[in-house]
Amino acid sequence: MTIIRVGVDIAKSVFHVHGADRQGKTCWQGKYSRSKWLDAISKKVPANAEIGMEACASSHHWARELQKRGYRVRLIAAQFVKPYVKSNKNDRVDAEAICEAMSRPNMRFVTPKSVEQQDIQAMHRVREELIAQRTAKANQIRGLVGEYGIIAPVGIHQLRHNLPCWLEDTENGLTYPFRLLLSDLAEDLRYLDDRIQKLDEQILESVQHDPVAKHLMTLRGVGPLIASALIAALGDGKAFKKGRDFAASLGLRPNNTVQVARIDC
Repeated sequence: MTIIRVGVDIAKSVFHVHGADRQGKTCWQGKYSRSKWLDAISKKVPANAEIGMEACASSHHWARELQKRGYRVRLIAAQFVKPYVKSNKNDRVDAEAICEAMSRPNMRFVTPKSVEQQDIQAMHRVREELIAQRTAKANQIRGLVGEYGIIAPVGIHQLRHNLPCWLEDTENGLTYPFRLLLSDLAEDLRYLDDRIQKLDEQILESVQHDPVAKHLMTLRGVGPLIASALIAALGDGKAFKKGRDFAASLGLRPNNTVQVARIDC
């Protein structure tokens, strides 16, 4: 029996595989260590077969490794695999469910990301976290100075402008120990600003030589940040049949305007 489809449940150490032939019959099951499972796939599975995995941590890395070996890779969102789990959830059953789910003709798949896409995505995620830390730091400063009778203005730009003034003002009621603390907090804020600015520069550099990003930035309201985020999420865009499908994947949809006519009886 020739294996045409393999479901793989990936993990940190042990990988479970489930292979099926053209009729959907099970013809291979096994578990392999992280260092040996790719070799097992290469020995048992023909190069034109499909390999399916859940779209989860490290799945894009393994997808690229399998593509280098000539396999067609299908990544499936975990919520689409769950209906095919037939018994108590475990790794072996998950591999079988993945193999079953990927055989469905109307199944929706996730396009594997390139290394470049993951680089951009990583920069955006770190930037988002740094912005959250900066917001938390600014709110902490506002709360602390408020206990000394100082009302911080709205906006982080105004806060940056006022911090040196508060530290230099000897008549605003701030004690010496608190001034030392506030100086350290101001330094933390500057550090976060520098980290965010550095990431902004890296993102800008990444889109300057990308023709797709340049094309996206011709749209009104689309700059380097949005263009790079779209590239990281979309790739070549072939996963979506039309723009409306992509908008729906972002949670954007037209408003429902239902008109109800009153009928007098």
